[in-house]
Amino acid sequence: MKPVVLLIGKLPGIVGHLADELEDLQIRWLGAHDHGEVVRQLESEPKIACVIMGAGLDDNIRGDLIGVIAAIRPDVTIHLKDRASGPTGMAPFVRRVVGAMILNEV
Repeated sequence: MKPVVLLIGKLPGIVGHLADELEDLQIRWLGAHDHGEVVRQLESEPKIACVIMGAGLDDNIRGDLIGVIAAIRPDVTIHLKDRASGPTGMAPFVRRVVGAMILNEV
């Protein structure tokens, strides 16, 4: 069974694009782009191993979502991408986080 990672980003298609770039990783990707969708994913999928949030969301929204995630699933880690690396930095960031946190790669 593949580990599950919740990707949160500004664009509704966040999972499709990243999943294509990261198809070599043995991960099941879930996606969310707003408060309601994050809550639905967290409540419906108990096997989420970690959450990775893109930098395209406003800081107030990111802060709100961190609180929601921590309240619903205090057992998962939350990883925030920096803004400096831009949109092209998302896939490498996700690869590093998943490799270190889930796949135990150094």
